[in-house]
Amino acid sequence: MDKLALIPLNNIAITDAFWNKYVELVKDSIIPYQWDILNDKHEGVRMSHCINNFKIAAGRISGEFNGVIFVDSDLMKWIEAVAFSLTTHPDKELEKTVDDVIDLIGEAQLDDGYLNTYYIINGLEKRFSNLRDGHELYCAGHLMEAAVAYYKATGKDKLLHIAQRFADLICDEFSEEKNSKGYPGHQEVEIGLIKLYEVTGQTRYLKQAKLFIDRRGEEPNYFAEEMKGQRFKQLFDEFSDYDPIYSQAHLPVRKQTTAEGHAVRAVYMYCAMADIAAMYDDAELLNACERLWNNIAYQRMYITGSIGSSGILERFTTDYDLPNNCNYSETCASIGLALFSRRMAQITGESKYYDVVERALYNTVLAGIAMDGKSFFYVNPLEVWPDNCIPRTSKEHVKPVRQKWFGVACCPPNIARTLASLGEYIYMNKGNNIWVNLFISNKTHIDVNGQRVNIDVQTNFPYDGYIRIALDCEKALAGKLYIRIPDYVKKYKLHIDGKILDDINVEKGYCILELDFANKVIELEYDLQPCFVRANPNVREDIGKVAVMKGPLVYCMEEVDNEPNLPAYFVNSSLPLYEYYDANLLGGTTVIKCDGKKVKQDKWNEDTLYSEKNIEYEDKTLTLIPYPYWGNRKHGEMLVWIKEYM
Repeated sequence: MDKLALIPLNNIAITDAFWNKYVELVKDSIIPYQWDILNDKHEGVRMSHCINNFKIAAGRISGEFNGVIFVDSDLMKWIEAVAFSLTTHPDKELEKTVDDVIDLIGEAQLDDGYLNTYYIINGLEKRFSNLRDGHELYCAGHLMEAAVAYYKATGKDKLLHIAQRFADLICDEFSEEKNSKGYPGHQEVEIGLIKLYEVTGQTRYLKQAKLFIDRRGEEPNYFAEEMKGQRFKQLFDEFSDYDPIYSQAHLPVRKQTTAEGHAVRAVYMYCAMADIAAMYDDAELLNACERLWNNIAYQRMYITGSIGSSGILERFTTDYDLPNNCNYSETCASIGLALFSRRMAQITGESKYYDVVERALYNTVLAGIAMDGKSFFYVNPLEVWPDNCIPRTSKEHVKPVRQKWFGVACCPPNIARTLASLGEYIYMNKGNNIWVNLFISNKTHIDVNGQRVNIDVQTNFPYDGYIRIALDCEKALAGKLYIRIPDYVKKYKLHIDGKILDDINVEKGYCILELDFANKVIELEYDLQPCFVRANPNVREDIGKVAVMKGPLVYCMEEVDNEPNLPAYFVNSSLPLYEYYDANLLGGTTVIKCDGKKVKQDKWNEDTLYSEKNIEYEDKTLTLIPYPYWGNRKHGEMLVWIKEYM
């Protein structure tokens, strides 16, 4: 199966009003802030210990390992984010910082290629003895991804060689001869091995990734057998009663039909499955990917593109179980879902996958970071009442304000690398064909059969549905331009060089234009009126409620714009929504208002908990802002799903 190619980041310059306030944060704020965190330089912020652990492992200083067992991966994701940033924004000083830390990583690596500070510091006799919980292969995967990204960005191969040495050791340790059953508890190394193969051409890396996928879920269960071993040591108390479904090891991957277990582990595994299906032309594996994706998108995903509804073990539960005020919806899970969906779009050319990519990026991923780039949400609920976010309750994981850092800090550097690589999500191409997936203002050039095609996209999307795409190349070059028609667009107009196109060919959710790429201007006018959206009635939590959307953006109420007790509001869904752009609010955003009512509370006394009295209402105007922007002003309540009446 031939995957559609992504466009190299250094070909793309994003010039978008909506996205640039986040993309510019990466180099200006996020990267330096996270570097200081990794070096424990911020007082009053939870310490990372990451760089310190590498210094101890390298023998530069003495001390004990501190932090979570997989803290090495935070540094690797940070390096990957820097690599993506350097591709579009060269910075010699920042590059020197990374080169220095790569030297440190190299000093920590053992002679046989092994690299994991937890085991190097605490004792190598336990290495690879607890694949279920040890995260050695998870950290290795992020090392490989960082190494590939940095090599592509700078041409420097020192980190690439470090990653290859570890990959070679992994291929030896988990070969059919030495350990023919083992696979990682937390999937990620499969992605790293595949990327390493793509850069180096070493087929053993691809084969090892496939072995890990093929072994998973076979009987006898590897983790159950591993737990019986003398070298096995329990690392996490919550896994004393371990269920293989948590790590998607309950069935062979080709037989899995529903998304189960830890949401991040699941979507990382699905990414690797999709890659392997394409590279090995494995129709059975691709069918499994399609089944699993459909189950997520149509039964187990929030309207914001978040997944993993349970606050216990960060996991999927059952179809349509989508509670709003206690869901987990880890930011990393939405990032993984976007990566999985992008791969499926590359393989199939179907736009439905990018509908989910867009939903996740515009909502949950952006909600995961404050607009100053220095605080983060790990958990992304759709309803928050700060007073009941109490420790040792069912909502203790819900934070009403973004946190400066976390003990488990996988999300902040994951957001950084996602924002830094945003350009890779916009286009795909194959031969003389170009796909436009996301509507983000940018200037890009693409090599199409040896000719440079320049693309200039201008838009105020998602606040405005007008999109102008200008194509230019030196010589006449015939090709096809595929423009995604999102699932929320019901009406649209299309012009080519000022002339309206009446007969529009749409396949797999893409409008297909056969044209000459030389000096062509395509203008799209998508109808992006705000609208009320309802959930499938099987989502019991949302029966009798509506959400408000404009394009891919989900909107929410915040206490700062309304009044306390947001669930007391009702919206009149028979009346039109009205909108206006406020240039001074949250860096510039479209605000939506709607007519409704609110339950009157003035006749209910503190000593009356229940009563036969009738409910009285008062007319209210509801004010909503984009969900990704919530929590950037005053501390207070937030609500996505609103009770409706007509």
